[in-house]
Amino acid sequence: MTTSIIVGGSSGLGRAVAQRFADRGDTVVITSRTTARADTVAGEIGGITRGLAVDLSRPETIAAALGDVREVDNLVITAIKQGVNSLADFDIAAAIESVTTKLVGYTETVRVLRDRFNPGASVVLFGGLAKERPYPGSTMVTAFNGGITGLVKTLAVEIAPHRINAIHPGVVGDSAKWRDAPEHLHLARTPIGRLVTTAEVVDATEFVLRNSGVNALDLFVDGGLRVT
Repeated sequence: MTTSIIVGGSSGLGRAVAQRFADRGDTVVITSRTTARADTVAGEIGGITRGLAVDLSRPETIAAALGDVREVDNLVITAIKQGVNSLADFDIAAAIESVTTKLVGYTETVRVLRDRFNPGASVVLFGGLAKERPYPGSTMVTAFNGGITGLVKTLAVEIAPHRINAIHPGVVGDSAKWRDAPEHLHLARTPIGRLVTTAEVVDATEFVLRNSGVNALDLFVDGGLRVT
């Protein structure tokens, strides 16, 4: 049996990854900020899936929240506290929460679970294309997604021989956020002629978890937008 932990697996891309893993027969643990949400989504995903309440914006609580996770084969961390925040109208509290979630929370989660990794266990952290392509209001999103690159590099050394990689999705065209915006400005500039799909991001996640030669990689799933 393979045990997959999806931190942030109650919504968005994290939920899609959790669903894929549950459908293939993994034992899956998903997290959300509340027990009610985590349990509800775990039931909807089905298979051998259970939910835990974990709040990465409160990193001092993570160890206790993950206390009954006994083993890990795949650790995928997608959780994010995202919002518009620019220098002109800077929300300090929101900035602290978002950076704490994405960098301190991600690091503490890896630290807490490190001694429960099975041989061959692998980690994927989610960043985003904003680290390369800022947009209005992305000041903190761009900053902490850039931080994911640095985090992956140092953790690849610290958790060796276990592997860690980062996935940086572009605009996901069939996501809840973008599926009703068919004329997204990235569409005309993306070399493949369309936005990437949820399934493609999930496939990329599976690839870096599975391929034992891939380590400390920033993998962009953006259809080639970065070269235009």
